[in-house]
Amino acid sequence: MSLSDLAFLEARRSVPSRQLGEPGPDDATLHRLIEAAMRVPDHGKLEPFRIRILRGDARRAFGRTLARIALEADPDLSEARREKERNRYEHAPVVLVVSAKIDGDSKVPALEQDLTAGCVAYNLLLGAQALGFGAQWLTGWAAYDRDVARLLGMKKSEHIIGFIHVGTAAMDAPERERPSYDRIVSEWVP
Repeated sequence: MSLSDLAFLEARRSVPSRQLGEPGPDDATLHRLIEAAMRVPDHGKLEPFRIRILRGDARRAFGRTLARIALEADPDLSEARREKERNRYEHAPVVLVVSAKIDGDSKVPALEQDLTAGCVAYNLLLGAQALGFGAQWLTGWAAYDRDVARLLGMKKSEHIIGFIHVGTAAMDAPERERPSYDRIVSEWVP
C-alpha cells in the first residue's frame, strides 16, 4: 500500500441529487453495495441500522406523501415548495433510506449506535463511487419528522440518518473547499 492508494478518498465527491439519473445499480449490484456497506464498526454487534430502498414508482409515491405531510405542517406552503417536495426523490434512480435502530437496553451508548448507522451511510457513498456511480447523502426536514418515520414503518426506537441518492452522474461532481489540516488537526502533548 502506498500514499497513492488514498487517491480514492481524495477523489470523493458528492454529486448533487438533481444531477443523478439512469442507470442506477441493478439488483445484484445494489445487493452487493449494501452488503459491503454494512461492514462497519459495531460495538456489541447490535446491528443498529436498517436500510429501506426507494426506487421506481415508490419514489414518486413517497414524494407525494411528503408533500402532503409538509402541507399539513404548513398550510401556507407555496405551490413551488410543494412541487419541490413531490419531486425531491425522483432524480436518482435509487434512494437508500438509512436509519439507526437504537437498542435502549444495551450498554452501548445511543451515540455509538448512531455512529455505526452513519458509517453505513458513508460506506454507501464510497461504495457507489467505487462502482462508478454518483451519490449524495441528504437529510432535510423529512429525516427528522416522526410522520415520515412512521410512513417508512419505523418504530419509536428508530430514526433516519439520511437519504442516500444513487445514480449515474450527469456531470462531474464539483470540488469544494476542504478543511485545512492545520486548522483542524492538533497533537495533544501532556
